[in-house]
Amino acid sequence: MVVILIIAATVSAAIGIYHMYHGEGGGDELFDTLVIMIIVILNAVFGFVQEYKAEKAIQALKAMAAPTARVYRDAEAIQVPARELVPGDVIEIATGDSVPADARIIEAVNLNVNEASLTGESVPVAKLTHSLKGKVFLGDQRNMVFSGTAVESGRAKAVIVSTGMATELGKIDGMVQVAEEQAPLKAKINRMAKQIGMIVLGACAIIFVVLYLQGLGIVEISLTAISLAVAAVPEGLPAVVTISLALAVQRMVKRHALIRRLPAVETLGSATVICSDKTGTLTTGEMNIRTIQTDDEIFKVYGEGFTPTGKFFHDEDEIDPQTNETLVLLLKAGVLCNDSSLVKKGDFWTIDGDTTEGTLLVAAMRARLDPEKIKEERIGEIGFSSDRKRMTTIHETSTGRVAYSKGATERLLEISNRILEEGKAVPLHEEKKESINSATEEMAKRGLRVLALAYRPLPEDLKEFTEEEVEKDLIFLGIVGMIDSPRMDAVNAITECKRAGIHVVMITGDHKLTATAVAAEMGIIDEQADVAVTGEELARMSDEELVEKVEHIAVYARVSPEDKLRIIDAWRKRGEIVAMTGDGVNDAPALKKGDIGVAMGITGTDVSKESSDMILTDDNFASIVHAVEEGRSVYDNIRKFVLYLLSCNTGEVATMLIATLIFTRLEFLPFLIPVQILWMNLVTDGLPALALGVDPAAPDVMDRKPRDPKESPITKDMIMVMLAVGLIMAIGTLAVFHFAISANPGQVDYARTMAFTTLVMFQMFFVFSARSPYIPLHKLGFLGNKKLILAVAISLLLQCMIIYVEPIGAAFGTVPLQPLDWLWIVLVGSTVLIIMEAYKTTKYRLKSSKA
Repeated sequence: MVVILIIAATVSAAIGIYHMYHGEGGGDELFDTLVIMIIVILNAVFGFVQEYKAEKAIQALKAMAAPTARVYRDAEAIQVPARELVPGDVIEIATGDSVPADARIIEAVNLNVNEASLTGESVPVAKLTHSLKGKVFLGDQRNMVFSGTAVESGRAKAVIVSTGMATELGKIDGMVQVAEEQAPLKAKINRMAKQIGMIVLGACAIIFVVLYLQGLGIVEISLTAISLAVAAVPEGLPAVVTISLALAVQRMVKRHALIRRLPAVETLGSATVICSDKTGTLTTGEMNIRTIQTDDEIFKVYGEGFTPTGKFFHDEDEIDPQTNETLVLLLKAGVLCNDSSLVKKGDFWTIDGDTTEGTLLVAAMRARLDPEKIKEERIGEIGFSSDRKRMTTIHETSTGRVAYSKGATERLLEISNRILEEGKAVPLHEEKKESINSATEEMAKRGLRVLALAYRPLPEDLKEFTEEEVEKDLIFLGIVGMIDSPRMDAVNAITECKRAGIHVVMITGDHKLTATAVAAEMGIIDEQADVAVTGEELARMSDEELVEKVEHIAVYARVSPEDKLRIIDAWRKRGEIVAMTGDGVNDAPALKKGDIGVAMGITGTDVSKESSDMILTDDNFASIVHAVEEGRSVYDNIRKFVLYLLSCNTGEVATMLIATLIFTRLEFLPFLIPVQILWMNLVTDGLPALALGVDPAAPDVMDRKPRDPKESPITKDMIMVMLAVGLIMAIGTLAVFHFAISANPGQVDYARTMAFTTLVMFQMFFVFSARSPYIPLHKLGFLGNKKLILAVAISLLLQCMIIYVEPIGAAFGTVPLQPLDWLWIVLVGSTVLIIMEAYKTTKYRLKSSKA
């Protein structure tokens, strides 16, 4: 469209210069050229500003890399910049360190590494030193540490095996740095622009031939063709689309969605599939105790994240946990056998220490137990190790010394001989142990991580707190099951997505059991899509097989970044518009690959944010639903103003074409001059079109299925409306011109001003009908969009300005009009609204009667 305008400006300038050279004026043509080029330059400025803001090079990976590292050089551990590390170096890492490179562990003491940002696994990974056989998934490589991950506890020595782009983090960087594909909205607008361009060229060719056969000169033919080209091109469309999207961005910020690229607004609205990461997106990314079993009683615990507020249920009834003596003692044991603390930072609660221990503190506080008041003097400790799989602390209490233990169920059962039942310690028989082990296995199948707790009052004469003397004859308290808990509002959001016809898929690096349990709880797995596959199973599928099965797979577990790209590709090959959400480094390539990438603003890594099109400032999956609603509304509004602008342009082109064919007098041509058409397309059309861009969302916007991604932005129904409206405008405008010139022979400027203003009035009336293609205006409410009423009022005032302010009127070729002229203009202009509303009302009533 811009190319056509540049050609029109060039031809107009050439004619103007030719006329000036021969002393025949030329000022009007040069003025038209100036106006056209201003439009072209404004469009270029709009485009440049948005592109400049849209993308930054991904530098966040550099920030993530550890700036320094402890490395052995000449048998001494020294601090060096991380960039100086090379494969073969031996490094030391300890609690709180960021791992500087990928390395093989050679020595480890209770090393736990948080790899959530790289693998998506929410639980810190316990590392070891022995060899692993066969091909091992990244998250299961327990004898390796990876660049960009964080050491939660312990210490280790490791030999560097890869640095820089050769690390797992570097490979992800390489996948992120792929060419960005064109957004669906851009593709549709570009396709529409090409269609308009072909129509313009065809119409100009027809005019050229017709006028040449009529014997007109090349200059006259060229001026008419320029006017026709300017009439056919919706010059205001790029600006209106850009401004409408920018306004939508401002609205979405208030709903916790920050848009980084303008077309992403519409793309999310057209999404048919949301592929969501689990950890930190659908879930809080924070472990939560969900089930507690003491003897034969099962308690459910509800709460979100590390926030120390929640509820306890027993047999579906809410209870006061402090009324159950065994439950209170179990929670107390979890607080005392604990080295972590719960800290409030601003509005958020965080764990200082091991997250598993932190969940025990959170559960106790949800039962209204204060850890600070519970804590008793610790006089001894038998630490946790990967071999023992348990930990014991000894405390001095008012009733004597007590040992509290926590660990794997089987390891605590083997050192327990009693169990607490109704506040009393009774013998722990083998049948009871088998029952507890079965309960543990059942929890594990549901994806819960299980921890057992026990205690023992110690003899006063016990002098040494050794494993052999303390960890025996324990009284078993019960087991707790914890899981990375789903966001409650995300569950509602998934329900909303299903109602809107959007397929939600979970993609995670976590274990299959855990992922399936969370997906079932959140309603992602249903009867239609109840399949879960692992990365290993996915690797055995061919691309063709995956495309065939992808719509029946609801959960992907233990997947790599490459797997996520295959999943997105499979959906896209089925013609779907895919949104990918995530917060980790491992999500970055998929965020970039999807039609729209949605990153988390709080827990999200810088890399995921830089790779995304949209950032959720509250990390709330539910905000995606608001963004989808906004996106759908934006696309509806884009269609409204596209229909409006192109209908107006059709009216202008039809008027110009018919006038050229029926008026043979040279002074009548061009029927409308280029500057008048530009005025309509940019000012009188532009302001109402912008107001349509902020029209309130339709009541059924989230009850519809997603539109067909292949559907053209201009449908057959829209073309019929455009042709009908265009014909009404052309007939009415030419009729007014005919009567004006007949009543006032020779006053061409007067007749042209009447025709020009009638065409503007047609457009002012039609914009109200354009608010909905199927709902009558009286159902929408005339005052439903007050900005539209203001835009129409301003447009009419500006039209009066170029008619009645003499210097401006001279530039636009207009003359003042009388009140009676305005009456005729309003009466004729209103016919388009009357006809279109009568048609919509009839159609609406027929549809309602069938329903």
